[in-house]
Amino acid sequence: MKNSRNIIISLILLMMSLPLWAQTEAVKVNPPKLTPERKAAVDSLALEKVRDLSKYITIIGNKETPLSESARAIDRAKELFMEGSQIGVSSLSRNEVKYYTIEKYLYRLASLNYDQVNIDWFDIQYVSDLELQPDGRYVGVITIYQKFEGVTKEGLVYKDVTKKDVTVYVERKETQIAGRLIGFWDVLLGDIRVKETSYK
Repeated sequence: MKNSRNIIISLILLMMSLPLWAQTEAVKVNPPKLTPERKAAVDSLALEKVRDLSKYITIIGNKETPLSESARAIDRAKELFMEGSQIGVSSLSRNEVKYYTIEKYLYRLASLNYDQVNIDWFDIQYVSDLELQPDGRYVGVITIYQKFEGVTKEGLVYKDVTKKDVTVYVERKETQIAGRLIGFWDVLLGDIRVKETSYK
C-alpha cells in the first residue's frame, strides 16, 4: 500500500513538471528571436548600462564622495551584473591581471590608497555583435577604455589607460502585470576582462 502511494505521488510530481520541461525544451529548440528593431533597442540599452556603470565607478572612486552616496552607487552598480561576474584589475608595475568579484572590486575601488582618484571611461562601443547561444540567450562584447589617475598625499601621480572587454548577456524574460504575463528582453553585464594596459 505504501509503495502504491509513493508511485502515485511520483507520477503526480512527474506530470506537474512536464509542462515546465516542455516549455524549457521548446525555448531551446525555438529560442525567441531579436527583430532588427528590437535588437537596435537592446544594443542601446546595453550601451546605456555600460555608461551607467562608468558613472557609478567615477562616483565610487572619487575621494570626495560621501560614504552614503558611495554605498548607494555600489548597490546600483551590482544590480547591472549577472551573479558571479568578475572584473579584471591591471597595473603597469605587474604583468599579472587580478580578477575580483563585482562587490569586492567596488569596495576596493572605494578604499584605494590615494589622496585623489580620477577615473574616466571613453570610446565605448560594440566589438562583437550579439550572437544567439544554444540556451536561447544572446551574448555580445562591448569594449571600453579606462583612464585612471591616482595622486598620493606626497603628490606622486600614477596614470594608465586600460582597454577592457565587457561581456553582455541578453535574454527573454516574463513578468506579471495586472494578471497578464508580459515578455521583455533583459540586459545584464558579465565579466569585464583586461585586454591591455598602457601609459598615456
